[in-house]
Amino acid sequence: MNLATGLLIFGWIFVLIWVPLIVLSKRKIHPKALFVLFFAELWERFSFYGMRALLILYMTKVLFDQMDQGVADEKAYGIYGAYGALVYGMPVLGGLVADKVFGFKKSILLGGFLMMLGHFVLALEGMLFEGNMMIFFLSLALIIVGNGYFKPNVSSFLGEFYDKNDVRKDGAFTIFYMGVNIGAFLAPLTCGYLGEQIGWHWGFGAAGVGMLIGLVVFALNQSYFGDKGNEPEDKVRKIFGINSNVFVIAATLLMIPLAGALLNINEVMKVILIVLTLITIGYLIYTALNAKDKKEGQRLLVVVVLFFFHAIFWALFEQAGGSLTLFADRNVNRMGIPTSLFQSVNPLFIMLLAPVFSWLWVKLNQKGKEPSTPMKFVLGLAQLGFGFLLIVLGAKFFNFDGKIPLIFLVLMYMFHTMGELCLSPVGLSMVTKLSPAKVVGFVMGAWFLSISLAHEMAAYIGKLTATDSGDSFTVQESLASFSQTYLIWGVFVVFGAAFILLLLVPLLRKWMNGIH
Repeated sequence: MNLATGLLIFGWIFVLIWVPLIVLSKRKIHPKALFVLFFAELWERFSFYGMRALLILYMTKVLFDQMDQGVADEKAYGIYGAYGALVYGMPVLGGLVADKVFGFKKSILLGGFLMMLGHFVLALEGMLFEGNMMIFFLSLALIIVGNGYFKPNVSSFLGEFYDKNDVRKDGAFTIFYMGVNIGAFLAPLTCGYLGEQIGWHWGFGAAGVGMLIGLVVFALNQSYFGDKGNEPEDKVRKIFGINSNVFVIAATLLMIPLAGALLNINEVMKVILIVLTLITIGYLIYTALNAKDKKEGQRLLVVVVLFFFHAIFWALFEQAGGSLTLFADRNVNRMGIPTSLFQSVNPLFIMLLAPVFSWLWVKLNQKGKEPSTPMKFVLGLAQLGFGFLLIVLGAKFFNFDGKIPLIFLVLMYMFHTMGELCLSPVGLSMVTKLSPAKVVGFVMGAWFLSISLAHEMAAYIGKLTATDSGDSFTVQESLASFSQTYLIWGVFVVFGAAFILLLLVPLLRKWMNGIH
């Protein structure tokens, strides 16, 4: 048994022990709906991260293998960036449809079906039509639109089962978040192993099976939902004079080829995102400066400032699915471990470290020393930068024939995960606390837009790692290209952003006007 097989078996044994323990220990405290949504989300994330683990490798090694490596890398980064941007942009529309027309249950079922179809079409492309770009873009477009319906509504639906002041609510979302990370942990181990060791279409097909299981779990346990998640009582019946159900389905069918086209002409996607970001930020600043309540306006300005630092964090963090995957493939001594399996390291660290951070914040809060939200962003950025610094140091002092020891990559992921735990959980909470009640939905959409923008920024940074050496490309040139880009963007830019934000912390805390 090789190391990859051993890791796969270990991962499944760990989860098969851990998940029943979670369910059994909490089954009498929470409604059964929590565990239905937990498993549905687990398998949805399994499908999503399973495909993500293979996507950049499949593009560079199969779809664009006839091109010079630098050209292939640039093309793959462009598509991957547009894909990530659309994945995080589409939930704004999906959430709106659930609120106004379909309700949560129908939206989740529709989203899950489209995602499952996308994964199976991708498997079909890999098995029968390898290299067919039209089918490839269609499969990604189905996943993008499906994610738009599924992702925002499954977590919102969970909130329906708890009152605002229910003391169990935080615990419920902690369990739910555990499902997210279990799916994200298992996916690279399973889909990555099958894709790289057996065949690409096996990996993509396994992701589709994961989504199918999630759909079945959700569909067969509707009785636990009662009358929650149905179509809204004030459902919009007509849109432009057309029956709203018919209009939404038609719009969804039109959105699929549109998403596929934007993936193909991803430079257009970049322009759209920049314009949308400028309009959104401009509106938020206008709203803040014209707020009747000065304190409300200042709090909203805090969100606007942190928007940009949030985008910088995710632009570098999301190299995990892009340039860092190719870096691991080409310039890390992986000791026989398939490249895609390294994408399971981050969710594993989250499962191990999230309880530690949760305990730490509580203890610091009790002593009156818990960092403010802006300060947690500083800590998150600093740890992200330190992770990239480790890679740069490894390339400088532990370069063995163009490859660095595995430990540097693992430690980088550990610091990136700690940075994520400082920044990500508090971001959404901050938006709900600092936004005026009448625009909280719009501000939440803007917050997701920062992640969407980050994916386009990530594509730009990834392209900088691509070499133009053509056939004379060497492993040493690859290492130099990656380490130089990570030094500039991952170290200098990230630490610079952390330092600027550190200087802004006192002002931002003042503008928060008593909200921690």
